[in-house]
Amino acid sequence: QVQLVESGGGLAQAGDSLRLSCATSGRTSGGYAMAWIRQAPGKEREFVAAINWNGGRTYYADSVKGRFTISRDNAKNTVYLQMNSLKPEDTAVYYCAADLTTMGLRIRVGDYGYWGRGTQVTVSS
Repeated sequence: QVQLVESGGGLAQAGDSLRLSCATSGRTSGGYAMAWIRQAPGKEREFVAAINWNGGRTYYADSVKGRFTISRDNAKNTVYLQMNSLKPEDTAVYYCAADLTTMGLRIRVGDYGYWGRGTQVTVSS
């Protein structure tokens, strides 16, 4: 099993940047797929970005491509989401998720079996 704890959320203005972190414990962060997934009020969870076990492969939703960057530091058991050029539509609770069954990429919300509690990101115009 793995435990995931997100941090780094907060209030931002349009155009600002934020960096989210996801600290993992239990099984170390190396060796499995991870992702960031968000949920805005009244909406379903939306896939944001995914990364494979060593950070060599990444995948982004079209809505964040070119603005967000996912990365991981397996030595620190941490996954990051650098969010630049934030928009009000990026407002959501951001969840870190892990799929322990694969070292590759997983790009569907339903693929992930382990979740953190989330961190709120609010972007004002």
